[in-house]
Amino acid sequence: MSCTQTIADYALRSIGIGERLLPRSDFTLCQQFTLIGSGLIWNLYFAILALFIGFFLANALAMAKASRNPWLRKPADAFIFLFRGSPLFIQFFLAYEALVMLPRAGIEIFGFTVATSWLTKAWAGALIVLVLNTSAYSAQIFYGALMSVPKGDIEAADAYGLTGWKKFRKVIWPTMMRLAWPSYTNEAIFLFHATALVYFSGFPAFQQRGDSLYYASYFADKTFNPFVAYPIVAGYFILFTLLLISLFGLVNRRLNRHLPGARQRLKYRPQVIR
Repeated sequence: MSCTQTIADYALRSIGIGERLLPRSDFTLCQQFTLIGSGLIWNLYFAILALFIGFFLANALAMAKASRNPWLRKPADAFIFLFRGSPLFIQFFLAYEALVMLPRAGIEIFGFTVATSWLTKAWAGALIVLVLNTSAYSAQIFYGALMSVPKGDIEAADAYGLTGWKKFRKVIWPTMMRLAWPSYTNEAIFLFHATALVYFSGFPAFQQRGDSLYYASYFADKTFNPFVAYPIVAGYFILFTLLLISLFGLVNRRLNRHLPGARQRLKYRPQVIR
C-alpha cells in the first residue's frame, strides 16, 4: 500500500471516516504518522473547546472572586482552590467514577427524562473536566491581572465619564487581558499538553477511535518499540504548540498595539551561555 493510499484510508479514521480496521502487521512509518496524526484531531477538539468555553467561565469566576459580595466571592474562591489544588489526573478519575454512578436510564427533571450515559464518554466527560480545570487556573490569572489594573487607567476612565459596564468593557477588561495574556498563553499550552491524559483517564474512546496517544500505544504494543510512535506524538505536539504560540502572539500584539514597539516582529535569539 502506497503512502498516499494510507493517508486516504486512515487520515480521518479517528472521527469515523475511512478504513475501520487498523493495520495488523508490517507497520510502516507512513501508517504511524497518519494514524497518530488522525488521533490528534481529538486532542485539538479537547483543547479548542476547553479553551473557548473555559475562557468565558474564567472571566466570570475572576469577576466573582473580585466581588465584594461573599455569595459570589466565596464559591469562586472554593472552586478555584479545589481545581488548582488537586491533580488533573485525580479529577479525571473522580469525575468518571461519579458520572458512572448516574442511572443509565437517565435522571428525571420536572417530568422529563434527561439521558446521562453520554457523560461517561471521553468526548463529553473528559471535556467537562478540562473545561473546569482550565477555568480555575485561568480565573486566577485573570483575577491577578484585574487586581493589577493601574489606578491611573481607572481614574482616566472616570474623568471621561465612563461608568459601569462601559468602563469595564472599554478600559478595565482590555487592560486585564493585556496584563494576563502572557500567563494565559502558558495555560493554553499546558491545557493542550494535558489532553494527552485523556487516554489514561478511564473515559472510553468513541467507538475505539481514540486520540494520538491511543494510536501511539497501539503501535508501541504491536512493534515492541516505543521509540518510534511516542516521538511522533511529541513531534506533533511540538508543532502545534509552536502554532499555538504564534496565534496567541498575534492576539498579544493586537492587545498591545498602542504601546511603543508592539508591532515589531518577534526575533528568536537563543541564549546559549548564561
